[in-house]
Amino acid sequence: MKNIKISETASLPTKYGTFRIQAFKEGDKEHLAVFTDVLPETPIVRVHSECLTGDALGSVKCDCGEQLQFALQMISKEGGMVIYHRQEGRNIGLLNKVNAYALQDKGYNTVDANHQLGFSADERTYGIVEFILRHFGLSKIRLLTNNPKKIESLKEVEIVERLPIKIVENPYNADYLKTKKDKLGHLL
Repeated sequence: MKNIKISETASLPTKYGTFRIQAFKEGDKEHLAVFTDVLPETPIVRVHSECLTGDALGSVKCDCGEQLQFALQMISKEGGMVIYHRQEGRNIGLLNKVNAYALQDKGYNTVDANHQLGFSADERTYGIVEFILRHFGLSKIRLLTNNPKKIESLKEVEIVERLPIKIVENPYNADYLKTKKDKLGHLL
């Protein structure tokens, strides 16, 4: 990948523990690696796609914020990295994500809402993720995901184990989780 700008590393104390952070600027997107001081030989890695509503606002309409919290807790204890992948709304952007939410309010599921807006079910790409993994010299990882597309998309690293993320469904995200399983093949 060309023209990637990389920040210095800095300390980030959190309620989950103290991490190190480093930013990677790819065009107009700025991704973040959040990692422990010591990376095990085969670290746990969570590729977490940005979700402002779930991650920052605490939405229970999805499972994103809970997945991020789960990942940070686990990685703080066992060592590893969260790659905060700045591709909001499966890479349709915040404005279109809100429009998709409005369609979901009218009865569309998350996949059909994206289609109504002219997008595929999932517009994300993972080249920057592989760049970040290479930057840290990681060739083997334990991937914390339920998404088979993430597993298939990471070609340059050996995934020695897939670790599931178990989130309890609620009345607001039950249909969303069912759609992720039935239409996107998530391993729930």
